[in-house]
Amino acid sequence: MSMLSIRALSKRFGGLQVLQEVSLEVPGGSIFGLIGPNGAGKTTVFNLVTGLLQPSSGALAFQGRDLNGIAPHRITRLGIARTFQNIRIFRDMTLLQNVMVGMHHLMDYGPLALFFATPACRDAEKSARERALELLSWVKLDHKAALTADNLSYGEQRKLEFARALATEPKLLLLDEPVAGMNPAEKSVLMEEIRNIRDRGYGIFLIEHDMRFVMGLCDRIAVLNFGRIIAEGTPEDIRNHPDVIEAYLGREDAAGAAA
Repeated sequence: MSMLSIRALSKRFGGLQVLQEVSLEVPGGSIFGLIGPNGAGKTTVFNLVTGLLQPSSGALAFQGRDLNGIAPHRITRLGIARTFQNIRIFRDMTLLQNVMVGMHHLMDYGPLALFFATPACRDAEKSARERALELLSWVKLDHKAALTADNLSYGEQRKLEFARALATEPKLLLLDEPVAGMNPAEKSVLMEEIRNIRDRGYGIFLIEHDMRFVMGLCDRIAVLNFGRIIAEGTPEDIRNHPDVIEAYLGREDAAGAAA
């Protein structure tokens, strides 16, 4: 069943057509990849889904609810979380505090309750700490919960970002180039962590340039080129699709590769 539905989505910036009638169905409980050459429009798709941009035309729906015109924080509350190409964590805060930041909208108490440390406030903080530690354990960082985030390796910072995104209690997690800048060992570890998140019932929608990573991880893949979807299918379908080979290698090189 489709969790995220994208129908005939287009985006223009002035006279520049970035996306042209893009249609995708992202199912729940799976890992769906969106790939394509640089400048194909992949991050624009994510920005539209999360409300950072509004479409020029077309429709977006999450679990049957129209997303057009909804503010980013409300989209988060509906159950869509996101990471970015550039890691965005609070380096001077502990790992535990970083994850708890993602729970701010779930802590239902006001400033007076916080000031007077009411029982409701203390109970909410205790529950948040317990949940944050649980999420850190999912990415195998709970043993570093008291450390500040600037003590982490690059790969660990990525995993911390995942844990904080999960703290918003999403149903669908959008990952924007999750292995950018990682070495092969870090990529292998992160691939397993993403599978573990999927296996816990979350939908994953990711953008990535590392073809080996995408082919080894995703259940289905769509290919975007010059703002249009040129192919969609299983990793094996995509690997052998002539339009995909041409988009990545160029017409002459693709013909040589096929010969």
